[in-house]
Parts: sequence; structure tokens; C-alpha cells
Amino acid sequence: MITQIQKLLSCPFVVLSGIAAISALSLASALTAEVALGLEPCILCLYQRIPFLLALLVSLAGLVLCKIKKEKKAGIAITLIGLCGALFLTNSAIALYHSGVELHWWKSAVEGCAVPNFGDEPQSILENILSAPTARCDEIPWADPIFDLSMANYNVLLCFGLFVVCLISVFKIKSR
Repeated sequence: MITQIQKLLSCPFVVLSGIAAISALSLASALTAEVALGLEPCILCLYQRIPFLLALLVSLAGLVLCKIKKEKKAGIAITLIGLCGALFLTNSAIALYHSGVELHWWKSAVEGCAVPNFGDEPQSILENILSAPTARCDEIPWADPIFDLSMANYNVLLCFGLFVVCLISVFKIKSR
């Protein structure tokens, strides 16, 4: 079993395909939560989608480049898988920050996370309502009923795990 996993992690096509699939699935899950469950994303939720989108694009580019440049396949794969690993680590850090905001460990320094201060002017109030974010960063819109973890909490674990997988893969491809 361990030998099979090591073989899979040393195959650039498998790793890049997995990164693309997981990134696409993560983005689809976020959009499904919005549409099907009616969950409004806060600004930090939206920021967590950016590394997934970038990892999807990088991994798809890697699949194409590895097909075209067969003689430089390992070097291209190492670079792009390493870049995806850095994106996942970044996403894990954003999600950890978001988790801390949700749990009230700290206040968010990100603009758009708090309900704006409405002025006394009627026009100002209307402008603020129309431009206000629809969800607050310090409220948990959904937590699973078993472990009581939010989506940001799960994203910390998922992205850090993907970072570790990318790191292992880079070393396996290098040593091949």
C-alpha cells in the first residue's frame, strides 16, 4: 500500500491531475454551499477561493506543459507542484486566520469583515447598505454537527494536507 502511494506521488501526471481535481471540487463545493444551502460568503471566504483557482490553473498548465516538453517533464513538474504547494500553504494560512476570526481569538484586520458604521444621513445609510458585505467574517454560517468545525476549519486541514502531499511529491519526483 505504501509503495503504491509512493509511486503515485512520484508520477507528475497523477499529482497534477489530483491537484486540478481537488481544486475544482473545492471551488464547486463552495459554490454549491452558496446556491443549495443559501450560505453567503464573507470576504475571507472569497479570499480562500483564490489559491484554489490559481492551483487549478497552474496544475492544468502543468499537465499541458509536461505533455509538450517531455525532456523537461520532471523539472516542470517539480516547479509547478511546488508552486501549488505554496498556494495551498497560503490558503491554509488564510483559513487559519479566518478560523481565528470566527472563534473570536482576534478581530479581523481585513476591510469588509465587519458591519459598516452607518452614518446619520439617509443617502449615506442606503449607500452603506447597498455596498455592505452580506456576511460577517466573525460568524460561523455552518458547522458540521459531529465535530462542530466550520468550513474555514476544514479548509485549514485540507490545504495543509495538500501542501504536505505536494512537498512529498516534489521530493519523490526529484529522487526518481
